[in-house]
Amino acid sequence: MSSVGLLYVGAVLFINGLMLLGLVPGKAAAAMNLFVGGMQVIFPTLIILGSGGDPATVLAASGLYLFGFTYLYVAWNELTGAGGEGLGWFSLFVAGCAVVYGSLQFSIFADPVFGVIWFSWAVLWFLFFLVLALGREALTRLTGWFTLLLGIFTGAVPAMLLLTGSYVTGAIEGIVAAVAGIALFGISWVLGRPGAVRTRGTGAVAASADPAPAAPVAPAVTAGPAPVADPAPAAPAVPAAASRQDPAPS
Repeated sequence: MSSVGLLYVGAVLFINGLMLLGLVPGKAAAAMNLFVGGMQVIFPTLIILGSGGDPATVLAASGLYLFGFTYLYVAWNELTGAGGEGLGWFSLFVAGCAVVYGSLQFSIFADPVFGVIWFSWAVLWFLFFLVLALGREALTRLTGWFTLLLGIFTGAVPAMLLLTGSYVTGAIEGIVAAVAGIALFGISWVLGRPGAVRTRGTGAVAASADPAPAAPVAPAVTAGPAPVADPAPAAPAVPAAASRQDPAPS
């Protein structure tokens, strides 16, 4: 996922997190999901068309669609009032793919930091699945906080580091990223402990408690996600990249 695409994945995950927490109405969040979802579908298509069939470039761009479709799905659910079950099951598919993309960051792209980021997106999209497809509304606030925090720390922060040429990856950085990811989940767990409060909306990269999340974004040709809606990634949050798979749902 490109650094520019990753920055806006962070923005949409932040908005979807607020939606899941009931602070932003679903329809008010739909516009950002449409904008970023469109980006995560159009950009990778252009990258693939101009790749000349290069396998590495196609692989890096392919993950972006996971997050693009998540955000568009969230927007559709919010604007039409459709249920979030379909988005929830799609989020399970995204979570599984995110595990694969994360593993490739370690084995092929030698980028432990983005490997950890992809794994964190996998956890987030799995939460969307639990909330939207299985109706685990008690996890709505936890999912909302985790979506919001990942939008900042797996979207905006790495995007800014990439844009300023300050991004560094390696074994030590990967360990730090993993510890940070666990800490963010713990913080989300504490903040979201009280019983879930139904929020407005029917889907999103973060999803809504009705059953319906949304999800997140992916890195540009560098790979990544991506991402989410009321209760219910890019993604990746899902979750864009130009040549390597960095999530993050361009």
